[in-house]
Amino acid sequence: MSETPEPTPEPTPEPTAAPIPAEPSVHRLAPAFTARLVGLAFLLLALTTFAVTALVLAVGWPPDLIVAVLVLELVAVFAAAAWLRSRAYVVRLDDEGYSVRLVRGAGVKDGRWSEVTEAVAAHPRDVPCLVLRRVDGTTTAIPVGLLATDKDAFAREVGARLSAAHRA
Repeated sequence: MSETPEPTPEPTPEPTAAPIPAEPSVHRLAPAFTARLVGLAFLLLALTTFAVTALVLAVGWPPDLIVAVLVLELVAVFAAAAWLRSRAYVVRLDDEGYSVRLVRGAGVKDGRWSEVTEAVAAHPRDVPCLVLRRVDGTTTAIPVGLLATDKDAFAREVGARLSAAHRA
């Protein structure tokens, strides 16, 4: 009877740190939140169109004013939607630090990595966030659900940038 040797398991590679992008990385608003904001804008458009219509009827102004206001509002809504989709960002990370936009209650919205002591996952107000704890005791809370990025990849990138800044 011949014995077949048991195959030796392949060694598991050690986890490596996330690569740090050379250029600044920009993390945009998730499409679901963009749609919510555009939907809110359309609701406001309907309400203002109703108000302008009532005003035109009450005062006796020309009905063309309704069309003019509606067209201007539509242009504004579509321009805002295009800006939200392609230009607006929630978080910008670079070698020097971070910048947070479009987040009410984020805390300190701009900072340098040298001012950050650690990055931790937290749930303030039951919202999953990456919280940057700063040297002066303040924090920056970044709601990861707002990002059109994988939250784990985002956390790894923040950790890698923070580690690189503290090594330098």
